Amino acid sequence: MKRVVITGMGGISPLGPAPDFLDALAAGRSATRRMEEWHDILPLRCRVAAPAELRGERDIPRAARRTMGRLSLFAAQSAQQAVKDAGLDLDQEDRHRVACLFGSTMGSATSLFELFRKLIPTWNVGELSATTFFQVLSNTAAINVAQYLGLLGTVLAPCSACSSAAQAIGTGYDLLRLGRQDVALCGGAEDLHPTVVGSFDMMFATSAGYNDDPERTPRPFDAARDGLVCGEGSGALVLEERERALRRGVRIYAEIIGYHTCTSGIHMSESNRDAIAYCIREALIQAGVEPGAVDYVNAHATGTRQGDQEEAAGLREVFGDRVPVSSLKGHLGHTLAASAALEVMACLAMMQRGVLWPTRNLEQVAPDCEGLWHLQQPLERKPSIVVKNSFAFGGINACLVLARVG
Repeated sequence: MKRVVITGMGGISPLGPAPDFLDALAAGRSATRRMEEWHDILPLRCRVAAPAELRGERDIPRAARRTMGRLSLFAAQSAQQAVKDAGLDLDQEDRHRVACLFGSTMGSATSLFELFRKLIPTWNVGELSATTFFQVLSNTAAINVAQYLGLLGTVLAPCSACSSAAQAIGTGYDLLRLGRQDVALCGGAEDLHPTVVGSFDMMFATSAGYNDDPERTPRPFDAARDGLVCGEGSGALVLEERERALRRGVRIYAEIIGYHTCTSGIHMSESNRDAIAYCIREALIQAGVEPGAVDYVNAHATGTRQGDQEEAAGLREVFGDRVPVSSLKGHLGHTLAASAALEVMACLAMMQRGVLWPTRNLEQVAPDCEGLWHLQQPLERKPSIVVKNSFAFGGINACLVLARVG
């Protein structure tokens, strides 16, 4: 099997674009704010979110932009950043050997809302733009990025909710190590809309107790956690076969050495500790790494009662209290399909900078989340092996194992 490395990254996050958002994470900043402007659209229990700023969309030619909703605009911008960061000249590449794997929870929620807002009063399809359909397709990010950049290789769109980006990265890893493609542009994207928050609100999964103090939520693993905070944005990574990257003489951020994805098959909306532990173990087996050799776990932990409890139990079973663990949702909110890509970028930054960032808003570890080495302060450590967890509705689990190079 070929070895696969990460040579480029780009992102638009609730804390700004890359690389600014990495500095914001290091500074411990929060992206959560009160969304007063939403109440006229939909009354919600949760009045907070982590929005991202969309800038420079006019730099994308109108012909390409017409089929892009907010979600795909985020994706196109982060993908373009990643390609530039990797030093790729696509005109010099065999575009049939460049894959595009970009996930999302669904099509653009903003575009979907506008579609029905226009359609429902009269049911006159003439009110709709001819390009709206391409904005709301479930594979809108993947096809728009591929079209915009002229990529002719494998195009796939994992639509696995919060595990979408992790599955995109893992599938790109598999394609490259099997020799099916030379380069894979992988990531995920999400756009924020009150209807998305409303879906979580109806399940009592959102944080509603900190509406007047937004920076104190979400609170992963904390005794006072009360739910997640929805965010938006996009993250993109360029994956390359290792020997090819060495020949090009480009910077290598890290090597992907393990990946596994599976489902619990038990509950549609609740995580399961046994399935989580199984997924992590299988990824480590593929990586040829013992649990004791892992230097850091970047948890999925979103701040929900049940999800954090089950992840903590799965992590205890695999690692005990020997490995530092933190979640970045307290900084970024939960960017759903984009989360794994943005958080992998954060892991790469921690590998480079030699510091592990703590879980923001973790003040008192909840009894059901005890037994782990929770990071509540920055820890000076240059991790060699990092595990990145990602879990989603449908019991879908995905786990990536990264190794520092050099």
